[in-house]
Amino acid sequence: MSKIQITFLVVIIAAVALAFFLSSSDSNDQIKYYPQEDQMSLVTISTSAGDIHIELNADQAPITVTNFLKLAEDGYYNGTIFHRIIDGFMVQGGGLDENMAPKPTGTEPIQNEANNGLKNDRGTLAMARTMDPHSATGQFFINHKDNDFLNHTSETSQGWGYAVFGSVIDGMDIVDKIALSTTSTVGGYADAPLEPTTINSVTVSE
Repeated sequence: MSKIQITFLVVIIAAVALAFFLSSSDSNDQIKYYPQEDQMSLVTISTSAGDIHIELNADQAPITVTNFLKLAEDGYYNGTIFHRIIDGFMVQGGGLDENMAPKPTGTEPIQNEANNGLKNDRGTLAMARTMDPHSATGQFFINHKDNDFLNHTSETSQGWGYAVFGSVIDGMDIVDKIALSTTSTVGGYADAPLEPTTINSVTVSE
């Protein structure tokens, strides 16, 4: 081979190697990026007051989102109500029927993921629980304002906080409407609506 041919061959090999490297780099970017997009599930909470559209964050709250979607797919939320309503604080639902009777999920409590960095700001969706940090099953609430005191501060019984796993992207006006419900003590439950808003279904949006 002449020196010119050798030089030409080296240039060709270098160009091919560069193209391969750039192609690999693009592929790696796609592998890292698109699964993160796929982790955002869109769901619709269809209520008697209107629809609330929510984006769930499975990337930062995988256990909570998986639990919520499984209950939704099983139809667990159908016929439950927003049973605890405090205007300027939150609206809570997903655990009682219109007769204020508890509806068991039949599932085990889940790990509290409140340490995921997501904050209990207005319009976010979070899991309700008892005093036990890891007792959430099916009940959830939508924050009606920024509730910093519900955020995670430490992995102690007082500091665990409440796990945020999604946010309202459309229908906050429906949440505002529910928050204005007239409430009283009903069936032993405080802050219960006299005319409850029913959850007709929770469906995954395409």
